[in-house]
Amino acid sequence: MAIRNVLVTGGAGYIGSHLVDALVARGYDVVVLDSLEPQVHRSGTWPSYANPKVRYVKGDVRDRSVFEPLVLASEAVVHFGAAVSIGQSMYQIDRYVDVNTRGTAVLLDILVNAKHKVEKVIVASSIGVYGEGAYQCAACGPVAPGIRSEAQMAAKDWEQRCPSCGASVVSIPTPENKALYRDNIYSMTKYHQEEMVLLIGKTYGIPAVAPRFFNVYGPRQSLSNPYAGVAAIWISRLMNGKAPIVFEDGGQLRDFVSIHDVVACLTLMLEKPGADYLPVNVGSGTTVTILEIATMLQRLLGSRVEPEVTNAGRTFDIRHNTADITRARDTLGFEPKVSLEQGFAELIEWAKTTPDVAVDFFDKAMDELKAKGLLVQS
Repeated sequence: MAIRNVLVTGGAGYIGSHLVDALVARGYDVVVLDSLEPQVHRSGTWPSYANPKVRYVKGDVRDRSVFEPLVLASEAVVHFGAAVSIGQSMYQIDRYVDVNTRGTAVLLDILVNAKHKVEKVIVASSIGVYGEGAYQCAACGPVAPGIRSEAQMAAKDWEQRCPSCGASVVSIPTPENKALYRDNIYSMTKYHQEEMVLLIGKTYGIPAVAPRFFNVYGPRQSLSNPYAGVAAIWISRLMNGKAPIVFEDGGQLRDFVSIHDVVACLTLMLEKPGADYLPVNVGSGTTVTILEIATMLQRLLGSRVEPEVTNAGRTFDIRHNTADITRARDTLGFEPKVSLEQGFAELIEWAKTTPDVAVDFFDKAMDELKAKGLLVQS
């Protein structure tokens, strides 16, 4: 039976809403369950871009009385409803574990213990499950260093070393089979989510996929959420005449992927079986430094405000992590199409034409990190 009815939790959010629009355009009947978390949806109401062809239900994934009937009426569930922030998760531990881990457990308990017709589950995972990315040591081969010590960070010694011989190592694209290392609560909950969904999927024969999102950017990203992606935070800062804050020396390597490419990959996951029961990297396959992104945003905005490189670190930060997207290419035929220049130009144009979208709360978030001892300075 072809899937036609899809439930998207967190479907009023950034990635979810774009996927919802794509699914509607492809003829799916879509229902959205979203709690309208104030940190993301400051108005407390459905966003202006809410698709009129979709049924929207305000509710929490932890509330089984609301969640269960929606699951039972669906043929596929895309589970994006989650609390999202690395730093904040380190001092709101109960909330993050409750929303992310227990919310996913409620979904799985419904699927195991109630009569349903769900034929596909997609659960949002994250680059965070890797901790540090993959590295190559000239003497030892592929290696997976752990989190850098506070002493190393305080000494401004940013680069990773081989955990076996101590030699300098080179960052390489991270494949899905790289050893995982969670160094913050948010990443632990993402690991919980993907492992639980893939396990229950395999056990009960429910095809499931866990997309591991790298640095997703694009229109509708919450520019006023100080715990959002770094590009969104920097655009908000620049639009308010403030410098983008770049931690360490700005040389951290990342993979930034357009929301449009992400949605294309998610649609393939829903409609093709090639990646069933697997975690799959969703990235652009392009490597860029954090400072290069900050400088690009400054240029595209026409701002004279230079990025501020702090030469200070955060205890939960990784040095390098970029995406090996071979699995997505081989199992789904996925091929990213949006360049960084195109994608960020689109994001900035959207930000400029959307009123009240970029209220800067970054300093408040920084104060919270400092108060919790999560900033490392020499």
